[in-house]
This record gives sequence, C-alpha cells and structure tokens, in this order.
Amino acid sequence: MESHNSPSKINPFEGAATGIGGILRDVFSMGARPIAAMNSLRFGPLTNERTRYLFKEVVRGLAHYGNNVGVPTVGGDLQFDECYEDAPLVNAMVVGYLKHEDIQRGVAEGAGNLVVYAGAPTGRDGIHGATHSSKDEISEDAKPAAGDPFLEKRLIEACLEVIHHDGLVGMQDMGAAGLTSSGSEMASKAGTGMVLYLDKVPQAEENMTAYEMMLSETQERMLLVVKKGTENEIIDIFRKHDVNAVVVGEVLEEKVFRVEHKGKVWAEIPVDALDKDAPVYYLPKREPEYFRTFQAKKPEVPAVRDHSETLKRLLAQPTIASKAWVYEQFDSEANGRTLVGPGHGAAVVKIPDRQKAIAITTDANARYIYLDPKTGGKIAVAEAMRNIVCAGAKPLGITDGLNYGNPTNEEVFWQMEQSIEGISEACRAFDIPVISGNVSMYNQSYGKPIFPTPMIGMVGLIDNLDNITPNSFQQAGDAIYLIGETKVEFGGSELQRLINGEYSGKAPEIDLKVEKDQAEKLLAAIQKGIVQSAEDIAEGGLAVALSESVIRSNGLGAHVTISGDKTVALFSESQSRYIVTVKEENTKAFEALGFNAKRIGTVTDDGTLVILHEEEGEIIREPVSSLEVIWKESIAKSLN
Repeated sequence: MESHNSPSKINPFEGAATGIGGILRDVFSMGARPIAAMNSLRFGPLTNERTRYLFKEVVRGLAHYGNNVGVPTVGGDLQFDECYEDAPLVNAMVVGYLKHEDIQRGVAEGAGNLVVYAGAPTGRDGIHGATHSSKDEISEDAKPAAGDPFLEKRLIEACLEVIHHDGLVGMQDMGAAGLTSSGSEMASKAGTGMVLYLDKVPQAEENMTAYEMMLSETQERMLLVVKKGTENEIIDIFRKHDVNAVVVGEVLEEKVFRVEHKGKVWAEIPVDALDKDAPVYYLPKREPEYFRTFQAKKPEVPAVRDHSETLKRLLAQPTIASKAWVYEQFDSEANGRTLVGPGHGAAVVKIPDRQKAIAITTDANARYIYLDPKTGGKIAVAEAMRNIVCAGAKPLGITDGLNYGNPTNEEVFWQMEQSIEGISEACRAFDIPVISGNVSMYNQSYGKPIFPTPMIGMVGLIDNLDNITPNSFQQAGDAIYLIGETKVEFGGSELQRLINGEYSGKAPEIDLKVEKDQAEKLLAAIQKGIVQSAEDIAEGGLAVALSESVIRSNGLGAHVTISGDKTVALFSESQSRYIVTVKEENTKAFEALGFNAKRIGTVTDDGTLVILHEEEGEIIREPVSSLEVIWKESIAKSLN
C-alpha cells in the first residue's frame, strides 16, 4: 500500500494515477504479477466545490491508470469528514502473486556488476515531490509526474520475463527521490557501493543537471543490477517489449554512493548514510486534553424521534451510501479472475491455476482513532478481519498506509504512537503479520492535523471456492442472527455526527479475545457450509447492516425484532458484531458452535424491511426499493 496524498492535492488526476503506477512497480519489482488493485480514499464533505473536484479527478485518475494497465481494481473504502477538506488521502494497494523461487530483492550485490536503467527517459517532473510531502506547506510548483499506463504494462511483462534470466542480481523501482533512493538503497542493503554515470541516463529534456536527474520522479522507471557480461541479453529482453534499457552504472566494493556527470564527481557519500545509518527521531509526545475529557464522558444516546427517517438519512450519508459512482468507473473484471468485485466487504480474486482464491479488503475508521488512538488502532485491524472472514477467508497478512498530521506536533506524535501500538497488539492477538506498509506525514488541512488515519489492507485465503460467502440475503425463510453484544456506544459514530454534528466521547470498546473467538467460529461455520450470508456491522449499526443486506438481495425483505432501547439496538456501533443468515434446517448446527448469537428475524420475499420492537411494536416499515434509491443515488446527487 502506498500513499499519494500531496500529489493528489496538487494535481488530483496525475497524483492518483501515478500512485497506482508506483505501487504496481513495488509489486512486480519483486517478481510478482499484479492481479488486483484496491484504494482507500478520504475526502472532505461533498458540499464543498473543491472537494467535489478533487474527488472526481482522483477517481478518474485511478480509473485511467488501472484500466489501461490491465490490472483490475476490485474494491476499496471511502469516507468523508471535515478534517480531510484540504488534505485528501489517496492510498493505493496492489496484490500480486508469485512462486516462492521467483522472489526478487532490490540488492546491488557483486562488485563489478552493472547497473541497468529501464523505462521512461528522465525528465524534470516530480522533482522535490518527496521533500514537499514532508513539509507543512505544499508548494504548487511541486507538480507530480505524469504517468503512462501503456508503458507500465510493457514494463511489467519485460520485468517478469527478466526475473527468469540468470544474470539478474536485483531489481527495484524508482519511487520517491528517484535514482537517489533506489540506487543508494540497493547498495546499502547489499553492503556494497554504487557509481552512476549520468551522461548515460536517458533524458527527456535538454541540459538537465545532475541534481535534477538524481531527484527526478519520472514514472515507469526501474533500476536493475545484472551480472557483468549478461547486460546485452537483459537489455534485449526489454527491447523485445518496446522498453528502453541502458547501462548507467557499476557496483563498487567500496561502500560509497558516487554520482558522475560531464567529467565531474557531483556527489560521493558513504552509502549507509542514506539508508541504514539515517537518523532516527525520538520526538516529544503529549496526551491531548480532549482525550482526557472524552475518556471521562459518560456514554450518551443521541436523541432520535423518528427511527425510520433517521435510517434513511444515514443511508444517504456519503460514508455509508453506495460507492457505485466510484467503482463503476473501474474495470474490475480485467484478466477474468475477479469472483467478487467492488461493493462488498471484501473482494475475492481467484489464484491462477489453483482452485483457491484470496479475499482482499481495506478499512479504517479514523473517527474512533481520533477519539482513542490505541483502541481505534485495534478496531481498524478487527474491522478488516471481519470483512475477510465474512467473505469466507482465513486472514493471512496485513499491509498498512499510515497517514498522520505533522509529527513534530506533540499530540500528533502521541496519536501516531498509540494507534500503531493498538495495531500491533491486535495483529499479535489475531496472529496476523504486518508484512509491508507506507507512512505519510504532514497531512494538514488549513493548518490543522487530519484525524490519525492508519489504513489497513488485509488479504485472506479461501482454500475452497465453495466457501465464498455473499454479504447479501440469499433466500426467503432463512433465519437472521445477530452475533455479538450491543452496548451504548456512539462515540465517533455516524449517528452522533448526523445528530450532534461532531465526534466526542469514548470510542467503542473492543475485546480482542472476543473478536478472535467470534471470527474463528464464524469462519468454521462458513467452512461447514451452514452460513448463507455474512455481513459485519459497521458504520450506522444494525439498521444499516440490515438495509444493505436486503438492498443487495434482489427483491428480498426482512422481518426483524429488537429489544431494549430502540436507538441503541438500531444504531449503536459496538464492535465484534455480525449479521448472518442460516437455512432453517441448519439453525441447530449453527447454534451448537457456541456463538454469542441471537436469532432476531427471518428473510422474507415481500421486498420490505420491517423492524419491530418486542414491547412497542412496529418502528420501521420501508420498501427495500425506496431504501435502495436513497442508498444508491446519494453520492451522484451530491456531485451533481
């Protein structure tokens, strides 16, 4: 996962497009074929004209690059909050697959071996992109580089052919800071040095200086180290795919990074100073006053007069509403391996040549993390795990995109430290490794930090395609179960924002042991074939989860009975909860698995969502078709 936040603010189309291109290169530089892309996006309210522009252009950029490069965009997540109004977050995730023996590493081993440059010629685009993304203020002259998905497509095929050549030693993409970072990192990791001859670097513009060439962030470029004597064979592979490749340097025994241009040495520095020995900052931190205030606040139930009307208003909130306007612009079927595409909790993509699939999701509720970073960090991992399990998959691993404000702000650094600790604690409890990630700092909106937003990308394995589980009701007569305990928990909730216009109080509690136990039992039930559908309960609570389950079910309805406080039962955002449906003949087997579950209703064929209170009678009766219109059309209406 990789962020392209600052570039997307300056030039949303190219910034988002090149974000996809860059993370694709991270994947195939390791010898893996990219098979799916996701995105995790955050914007300000759609009532703002500039936000609407940024949103439209970011989605257009993601679609342009992903669709033309031939890698399906299979899903993602999207939220809207005021804190992102002048600091949109654009995180892209790519998943690839490879055989173990084909894994490549970005190392520059073997003194005397040659450095090969492959891809687009170097121009003056993107210079200072990395440094401008590391400041409070972003200069408008830090324009992101333009991307070429058609060149990237050829580059993918060329690199995936080169990995089978015995002459390849190491390969890495040129990302932030271009030749500077890629060259120094490859040498430092190998314990060697490197010299670059910039006169040999292909140039898109005349009279480029060494400084410009070393910091250019021109896209679609790779750096390879190859055994001396094999360079022509490897260059010929690139030429076969219509990709330019040339020798531009050499691996040195001496651990220095040297830059030569026009007969002059422009830089010579110990290579580890740019990588292994880079300084580590121990920044001051401070617990915010608001956190102590929120922790002391007693749980409150927002005042709701009309629960049916409130449900409809929640379904129209852009964070909850259908994201079809976004994903209908993506080619989610490229390569023909997508089994479950966008619009579901997790996408499912078939593994080539195997009767297996992977489930993929991205998730993070920054509102909870703002209120309580450590608890919110745990919830972010748990939410992603619920999506994976609901699809019928066993969680395998996590990548993350950690987005924060200015880390020199003591409160921001505290938020960062606490949320990472929460993520770590949850991953250890669930036994899910964090295998990669990205960090983006200085995300400030009008001088104020964004909510701490560590986005979680998770992948899970489905080892039997029969276990793929939908998140929509399947047939009339199925029993509806609510798994988990509902409490008075509205801090950071969609209802709190709708009613009170703010987020305050405590974030929902989470018990990691309970979370793991519920997930393992649900996955076992799915693998036994006794679950018809599964949906986690997230923003908006039970009422929204039920609505989405019937909206996706093609004409079915549901009759459900709740108890206790109506507002709590319908709209609380308590954690570790699911809605599942089970065939009547399987209810005993389901209940025997020992869930903390309660049967709350039945799937019907009348196309109506009916919710009764066990003491007060009917409180909601809405045609599913009318709820569907509200849910599906909200974002498009906001944009128009």
